[in-house]
Amino acid sequence: MVYQLFFLPLPLLSRPMAITLDATRAELALLVLYLNKAEARDKICRAIQYGSKFLSNGKPGTAQNVDKTTSLARKVFRLFKFVNDLHALITPPSPGSSLPVILLGKSKNALLSTFLFLDQIVWASRTGIYKNKERAELLGRISLYCWMGSSACTTLLELGELGRISSAMMKLEKELKQVDRSKDEQYRNKIKQLNHRQLALIKASMDFVVAIGLLQLAPKKITPRVTGALGFVTSLISCYQLLPAPAREKKA
Repeated sequence: MVYQLFFLPLPLLSRPMAITLDATRAELALLVLYLNKAEARDKICRAIQYGSKFLSNGKPGTAQNVDKTTSLARKVFRLFKFVNDLHALITPPSPGSSLPVILLGKSKNALLSTFLFLDQIVWASRTGIYKNKERAELLGRISLYCWMGSSACTTLLELGELGRISSAMMKLEKELKQVDRSKDEQYRNKIKQLNHRQLALIKASMDFVVAIGLLQLAPKKITPRVTGALGFVTSLISCYQLLPAPAREKKA
């Protein structure tokens, strides 16, 4: 009798353990899927880079060494990445897009592609392949200006998209006066789009400030610590944006 009582709960305990194991296995599968993305690994390294920049505050030490070595390592992840924006640049715009939106989008693609291309020369210089250091430093500054310009274009694009979505939501709100908006699928999709665009706007505007800090255009106001803090936040936003869709649905 004692033997039966002792082993009676085991089948009941095995079910929660199996469910927990399945859930853990599914979460690990999503993590593997996430880490298999070169973009995700790049953004994780970016968070380490700017976190180290925040800690070092531009002063020599371990944190600054981590900042420099991680920055160099990230450039390998971005080899030939300029092709993506080059392809987007020559791709015809979507039908119905306004001329300002098209011009801003193409300017963003051109600037970002130029930044990524010139960044490869900077990588070649730091590894010793490209010997002209003075020209490499000049090209490095030009590449940062291009990144700052692309961030400005992205900020303007996101502002325009936010205005468009907000006006569409106002029309929906008028149509759904006597209906529960939370149950309307179209309204819920608009809210998701609005949240996504707001996050992208925050990231782009902060990256613009990060570019100013890297170029040292306002060294007294945008110190290495400020640059590191903003870069760390935008890196976390990028990591979140790259999460697989199933993970977001589970969280929601």
